[in-house]
Amino acid sequence: MLLSIFGNGVMANAMIAGLLKHGFEIEVFGRDEKKLQALKKSYPKIKTNIYENGVDISGKNIILCVKPYALEAVAKRLKNRAAALFSVLAGTTLEKLKLNVEADNYVRAMPNIAAMFGKSMTTLTGDESAKETAVKIFGAIGKTLWVGSEKELDTATVLAGSAPAFLALVAESLIDGGVKEGLKRDDATFLARGLFEGFAELLNNYQHPSLIKDAVMSPGGITAKGYAALEDCKVRSAFMKVYKG
Repeated sequence: MLLSIFGNGVMANAMIAGLLKHGFEIEVFGRDEKKLQALKKSYPKIKTNIYENGVDISGKNIILCVKPYALEAVAKRLKNRAAALFSVLAGTTLEKLKLNVEADNYVRAMPNIAAMFGKSMTTLTGDESAKETAVKIFGAIGKTLWVGSEKELDTATVLAGSAPAFLALVAESLIDGGVKEGLKRDDATFLARGLFEGFAELLNNYQHPSLIKDAVMSPGGITAKGYAALEDCKVRSAFMKVYKG
């Protein structure tokens, strides 16, 4: 299957490797010839083109990976009607996509940058007729979840799309805390990486996160004291508030 990707930023780069490994043909359209050449050097199998002079999208499966504010500018250069439009533009509704780009099917997708390792958690919603194709495409870069509404996808965007940044803050804070208490930064970083790698397995094998906490926490122990400190600082409440921005 040929996929036409518009945009060559971080997310497009993160997706390309996984898509190529799963046998997709890729053509990338962008504005900057130098950036496209650099991308071509990293992925010799892809085709690259400038979209400024217009692109015939007739019958194509296109993936929009541009910044949300650039939708209208890019749309003006798309000619005719695509087979399907898959958009990773955060906060951009299906209605807005339909107003700007002609396609037979529309799907919104929210992957994250772990796509570069084939570990994205991608939420999808849109036309049911394109669901199978969407799952096939985004399944090439990790796990997928199809939800029934755009409201659910927008909420999932925070959990699966933005949360890597929040977890990066957690990791950085734990590392800095270790350094503050005397650990070498390299050692603290090594421990944090191992922690997150192992925690993924715990989360996959315990029915609920609270059970992980209970398995670690001893009465009156260091974990219980640390947990109480986090509650005193309202860390739980802060994480719950990220959904409101």
